[in-house]
Amino acid sequence: MNCTRRNFLIGGSASVFLTGINFSSTALEKNKKNLVIISLRGGMDGLTAIPVIGDKNLIKKRKKLIVEETLKLNSDFALHPKLHTFHDLWQNNQAAFVHATSIPYTGRSHFDGQNLMETGAKVPYQEKTGWLGRGMMAANHIGEGLALALPMPLLLRGVPLNDNYFPAKGTLPSKNVLESLSSTYKEDGEINLQMVMDIIRKRPLSMMASGRNGRNLRSLAKETAKLLRLNDGPSVAVFDLDGFDTHAAQGGDDGLHADHLKEVNDIVQELKKNLGDAFNNTLILTLTEFGRTIKQNGGNGTEHGWGGAILMAGGLIKTSQVFTDWPGLKKGDLFEGRDLLSTIDARAIYNSAMATCFNVDPEKLRQEVFWSEDLQNFSEKLFKI
Repeated sequence: MNCTRRNFLIGGSASVFLTGINFSSTALEKNKKNLVIISLRGGMDGLTAIPVIGDKNLIKKRKKLIVEETLKLNSDFALHPKLHTFHDLWQNNQAAFVHATSIPYTGRSHFDGQNLMETGAKVPYQEKTGWLGRGMMAANHIGEGLALALPMPLLLRGVPLNDNYFPAKGTLPSKNVLESLSSTYKEDGEINLQMVMDIIRKRPLSMMASGRNGRNLRSLAKETAKLLRLNDGPSVAVFDLDGFDTHAAQGGDDGLHADHLKEVNDIVQELKKNLGDAFNNTLILTLTEFGRTIKQNGGNGTEHGWGGAILMAGGLIKTSQVFTDWPGLKKGDLFEGRDLLSTIDARAIYNSAMATCFNVDPEKLRQEVFWSEDLQNFSEKLFKI
């Protein structure tokens, strides 16, 4: 895209003024449903987040990475202690997990994997839009997306008028500055700059004054919840976390991977706390490009694998469950003798989640978003319809 003056205003207002919130009137439903995505870049280890209870194969291959103080889910699976908010929600049928799942990609490259995680395609860099953006477009959820990141994630591309919220250090521009900008671009017919200026003027000071301190995950989640609970606020939010590529010092109960799981927990905890009744109409789920190897490496970490897990929470969860077609951890059960096998296409979960939150036929989304791929519909098994 050529970076013209008007393109800079459309794409750059986020970094200068924290973006204008320009949510569409289609979000005015009295009981709108919210979909929150948390991208976990680097490859979250599903066997650390949701370990198998007492599996000798796992214990043998991960002597220094075993999670000891787990939170029991059922007779087969437990939860990492840093995910205690998920465990609390589990008690109220507001958390569930999908295990032994991944996108179809098995190449183990972060760059290719993250591209496919966001586009939903099978061939890297073939698509220029994200599956979530295409899903929003198919559901006519235009202007209802909010990214807690800069720049706009590929995941949300494909539908116009999505927004960013990522606080910059600064204060509200003065009235004179806004009016000067408005008059400068007065003849530009492709963007209603006055509308953007009005949005900036109306932005709550709490969202402007936080500066870089507002970039901590708890603050971002708190402000996001305030917007999601509004009838005319966004219905989709995307968080972007990094750091799950734990080749060394991965840890068990504590350590590098545990620290990042705590970040996921913090987001969910703040959303639950600040959404109020809107939490009942909210679905939160995680994405990651791949899982990690069963066996620890020489640096007490793990390598890129395939099968992993999806963490889910919210009032739209049908019931607490670990949803899986468990393949086992014996050497003969592993993908290429080293990775947890993926037995559930993660895109089927994404498709089912969008169908639930957007009130759209999953078959329509399967055809228009995922090119009629052979994806099962899990809406009735996982979510409240």
